[in-house]
Amino acid sequence: MRNKTPVAAARSKTIEMGLGYSYLSQPGNQSRRLGLRGADASFTMGFSRLGITAEMGYARASNVLGTGRHDAVLSYLVGPVFHHTMHRGFDSYVQVLVGGAKVSGPILTNGGTILLGGWTTGYAWAVGGGVEYWVTDSMAIRTGADYLRTSFYDSSLVVRGQSNLRTTATVVYYFARSARRRRGAG
Repeated sequence: MRNKTPVAAARSKTIEMGLGYSYLSQPGNQSRRLGLRGADASFTMGFSRLGITAEMGYARASNVLGTGRHDAVLSYLVGPVFHHTMHRGFDSYVQVLVGGAKVSGPILTNGGTILLGGWTTGYAWAVGGGVEYWVTDSMAIRTGADYLRTSFYDSSLVVRGQSNLRTTATVVYYFARSARRRRGAG
């Protein structure tokens, strides 16, 4: 008889590395959002269900405002990740990350002028979560969504906070032996 209730994720000391695809919905000009696409990489050291993760992401959109220039976000974040429960091969997690980001792209000013080379570097943070689907005992596919806070110039040329929504799809490889036990999967 199968166990139908979720159980705590059974983890020991783990070291994992992930590489994947990222989509970032970023505030654009004239109340429209831009869709940026790119790559995301992460490295996590975990103990039981809690870990520390370092993550780097890069996403960009081409030909912004018809200028032939791109808009880009390079983020570098670190923070705790907590794995909740596991149910039939799925593992859920939440994370809180802090660090920095470089945001660049054309700027449409209040006067209608387009400035081609704006960029800022500043603090950034992200809060989110997702699920992992275990393919083997050492490999999983992770999908997640985060609220990513960065900053960039607004139309009056003042640096202001930006509310971004980031989604990721990542292949994760676990280096530590017995990183996951199949409790609750059966």
